[in-house]
Amino acid sequence: MAGTNPSLIIAIRKTINKLKNGAHYQWGHMGSFNCGHLAQEIVQLSREEIHRYAMQRSGNWNDQLIEYCPTSGYPMDVMIGKLLESGITLEELKHPESLSDPKVLHLIEQPKRHQLLKNNREDVILYMNTWVRVLESNWVNTTIINNTLTINKSNNKNIPAELLA
Repeated sequence: MAGTNPSLIIAIRKTINKLKNGAHYQWGHMGSFNCGHLAQEIVQLSREEIHRYAMQRSGNWNDQLIEYCPTSGYPMDVMIGKLLESGITLEELKHPESLSDPKVLHLIEQPKRHQLLKNNREDVILYMNTWVRVLESNWVNTTIINNTLTINKSNNKNIPAELLA
């Protein structure tokens, strides 16, 4: 979660709101399922465009991520590149499809944690809400640490030199 930033958090929140408000959801449609909805927000493509791009190669979302090549010219690879630019890593992109990130699952209460269905709108919303809380917490903690280091560097009278590097 190294690239966590407010724009990414906002995109996930918008995705959650769209799903809550009845946006078309269809498992098996690359533009209308878990990652497809997130891609709509970040890349600003329609569900039809995302699906069409994904169908130019075989495989599900994870297969497309495994085959990702930033220089291939495939529209799906261009789209994945834009998702990566948003701050998400390839590893993180694998989890929303299967609702599988251990850091996220750890925060979902038992027994629901092990009963999430990857093709259930309510479970996707629960997972994404939990995921965005993890990202927000990470962003806040990183921001506080970075701000503290910046302040301490400017007032570095009593700080060991190795901490100021």
